[in-house]
Amino acid sequence: MALLTHLPFPALPAPPSWFPGHMLAFQKQLPALLNKTDVVLELRDARLPLTSINRNFEGAHILQKWRKERAGAAAPSSSVDASLNGPSYSAVCERLVVFSKRDLVPEWGIKPFQRALATKYPHQKTFFASWNQQRDIKALNELLVNVAKAHPYRTELNVLVVGMPNVGKSTLLNALRNIGIAGPTPKAFRTSAQPGMTRVLSTRLKLSTDPLVYAFDSPGVMLPFLGNGAAGAERGVKLALIAGIKEGLYDTEALAAYLLYRLNVLDPAAPAYLGLLAPGTPPTPDLHDFLAALARRHGMLRRGGVPDVSRAAVWFVRWWRDEGGRATATASAAVPLADGGRHGWGFDLEWAVRAGERYDAGAVQAHMERAIDAFEAASAAEMEAGGGLSQTQEKKMAKAEQRARQQERARARFAERRSG
Repeated sequence: MALLTHLPFPALPAPPSWFPGHMLAFQKQLPALLNKTDVVLELRDARLPLTSINRNFEGAHILQKWRKERAGAAAPSSSVDASLNGPSYSAVCERLVVFSKRDLVPEWGIKPFQRALATKYPHQKTFFASWNQQRDIKALNELLVNVAKAHPYRTELNVLVVGMPNVGKSTLLNALRNIGIAGPTPKAFRTSAQPGMTRVLSTRLKLSTDPLVYAFDSPGVMLPFLGNGAAGAERGVKLALIAGIKEGLYDTEALAAYLLYRLNVLDPAAPAYLGLLAPGTPPTPDLHDFLAALARRHGMLRRGGVPDVSRAAVWFVRWWRDEGGRATATASAAVPLADGGRHGWGFDLEWAVRAGERYDAGAVQAHMERAIDAFEAASAAEMEAGGGLSQTQEKKMAKAEQRARQQERARARFAERRSG
């Protein structure tokens, strides 16, 4: 068995900027909207369980402020109120993180990852689901209904669905409505494989009649700036691979290079792409060799029999989005690696493996916890260094602050003249 022991990280382009006006408008609307929200259901992509965290919500402490204000607003005003309402009188302030596309990540990592998250973020509830599995949708529907039943004094439960572009918010709500409402339920929201279909906050959608549960679908909100250096470059390519960024902003060969690297990390012994190549072809970390072999295998040739590597790159990325993701989900946890080899789960969790290391759930969870710690430390350092804003955004903010100071001085002079 051929094993890849050396996986050079590909050179990646600087990330593009994609933050349309409707995203900014919703971000400004969010604090007021949260005043009417009982449950925040944040969708993330299981393939990018950390990269699909939206720092617009986390970094600005919007959700932390919501939890504090909701808890204060829901408290009984007197001991009489508390005794009348009983133990059910408590704040309806739930944070639920749902990871979509469960069927596109290896099953062996889901429970260890959930336990790792519970250790790091005890205030969050997590749930993994695949929209094409009715049992997952039914279980999520029951979870929301149970939250409503736990607060019978409330006449209705309001759920706000938020997340990055193209993580499946509209698809989820259509599926929940179909499960929770008896009889024929026409599709409430349009869906698309391209990001940016939902551009404004939806009207309320009924998900359950008894108890009453309503939900809002919100526009997918991209990070205003994906970051500087290698971290920003990798973040952008990851989001582009899951079609979370507008098509055409990336060169496909850059996406193919990163995808090849990740598939090699997920299964260094038998990467999912081997089924696309001629029988007996060994794994390779070399993009040009891989694309040439792929082009020859599938007849993507130019005049003179020269492999069309550009066309092969487009085909490779499309294959992964359409069907290859499911092939990667069969990767094994117990890969016999040489000392210092790389292994991982999804596209965000990667670790070095020692030769002969035992791969039980506890060992996997420990690796994942260290990966989450590293991610959090890197994110904090990036934010402290100003990594959340591009130079253009910093210049705009500086100009806005300068205009505000000028206006303040003008008002002060005007007030002084009037008083004099």
